[in-house]
Amino acid sequence: MSNKKAALELGTKPVSSLLMQYALPAIVAMVATSLYNMVDSIFIGQGVGPLAISGLAITFPFMNLSAAFGAAIGVGASTLLSVKLGQRDYAIANKILGNNVMLNIVVGIALGVIGLLFLDPILLFFGASEATLPYARDYMQVILVGNAITHLTLGLNAVLRSAGKPKVAMYITIFTVVINAILDPIFIYTLQLGIKGAAYATILAQLLAVAWQWVIFSDKKELLHFEYDKFHLERKIVSNIVSIGISPFAMNACACLVVIFVNNNLQTYGGDMAVGAYGIANRVAFVFVMITMGVCQGMQPIAGYNYGAQNYNRMLEALKLAVIAGTSVCAVGFVIAMAFPRACARMFTTDETLIAHSVVAMRYIMAMFLIIGAQMVITNFFQSIGKVKISIFLSLSRQLIFLVPLIALLPKSMGLNGVWLAMPLSDAIAAAMAYFMIWMYIKRFKKLQAE
Repeated sequence: MSNKKAALELGTKPVSSLLMQYALPAIVAMVATSLYNMVDSIFIGQGVGPLAISGLAITFPFMNLSAAFGAAIGVGASTLLSVKLGQRDYAIANKILGNNVMLNIVVGIALGVIGLLFLDPILLFFGASEATLPYARDYMQVILVGNAITHLTLGLNAVLRSAGKPKVAMYITIFTVVINAILDPIFIYTLQLGIKGAAYATILAQLLAVAWQWVIFSDKKELLHFEYDKFHLERKIVSNIVSIGISPFAMNACACLVVIFVNNNLQTYGGDMAVGAYGIANRVAFVFVMITMGVCQGMQPIAGYNYGAQNYNRMLEALKLAVIAGTSVCAVGFVIAMAFPRACARMFTTDETLIAHSVVAMRYIMAMFLIIGAQMVITNFFQSIGKVKISIFLSLSRQLIFLVPLIALLPKSMGLNGVWLAMPLSDAIAAAMAYFMIWMYIKRFKKLQAE
């Protein structure tokens, strides 16, 4: 199917069929992405040890910060592309593609260099102890060298989804996971590289993915393709990408700050094993969060296109179906976390102390998953239609505005359990705010459609 035909279908094909068409590949890709992260954790936990799991957990803020910049570019560019395709402005769409590539390279290299120059102080600030610092350092040295590759992989896949090629984006993600899973045991065990081996496997798998993406976008027959004379940054396009991408940037940057804050409090009240438990619980929760984000990615081009075309009924139908799907996914996660937390923890480690901490962490962190799926969909919906300020506010409400004060207060009277309890409490408040905001806007869009 040509890019043009795929784009036009966003305004004509039944919304339920479109959501299945776009969301299923994105969901598979997101499951693959979550497995991608889990594979490293499992091999590191089982092959290197419990302290290595804690060291890996210390690197999460780094990974979130990198994802924040990658999301600001990738999501910003893909959302802008969806709107431009809805307006049938294909010349600008190709310029956006070129700017997407250059921004990812520039930001990826800059972030990698800064991280390498100040690596140890940053990791200590993130909550590393003398025992976990060597593991975190070994892993991040390799990841930061290949940071631009990571950014390009995410950025180009986001464009593929918006350009009507969600299945190709899915295949590339699955390919990356499979290569990583093959290389992990080779580098960690056979070559005895330890935690560094997991990092080498990650970067090499992503490099192969970028090569595949480059071949696709080099095809001049495609509506969206590389035009190398457009591989330069244009202020207006960059400004538009950043203005739309600021919401996912804020969400991921806040996640970085929160993880730093949580890690330091866990280190204070529970030590290295509590930090490792947080890492394991996050990996399990991440699977269901990523599936929900796959639903959001499937909704994004549909909502963006129909918002641009002023077809608000189709836009709201996409939102409704995505909310139902996101809630269902997170409900499954809730049941698993409440019923089988020990089995989940044992995938990562055989250390009984770490398992016991992980069971508690999992039940607290996923306690509000019955209502948080809809909150994530609503937040991403506002981002998809360019309502940047609202999307930022909803992102911040869950990850910063409520969570940080609760973590600062509750542990003083409740100790380690106070750190865990702060997470479901902030989730509940943020979900209530998201529900109120979307109720207000649904009334507004229905009025616009009637007019």
